[in-house]
Amino acid sequence: MMIIDRIALFLVIIGALNWGSVGIFSFDAVAWLFGGEMSAISRIIYTLVGLAGVWCVSLLFRERHNEDPDVLHQ
Repeated sequence: MMIIDRIALFLVIIGALNWGSVGIFSFDAVAWLFGGEMSAISRIIYTLVGLAGVWCVSLLFRERHNEDPDVLHQ
């Protein structure tokens, strides 16, 4: 897995946790931390999470050529 894949996956997980907190508690952690939904930094974070989600779609369609099956079973 490339480093950009890991970064994208991390951002998607953060976004999912944030949306979970919005859905369950009506609490937007990004907006709370960075000054509201419409602040520039919040919008940048929302955009990065969205782009990371689009990038992670590519993970579904990639073939895995170099995985060692013995490593998966340890």
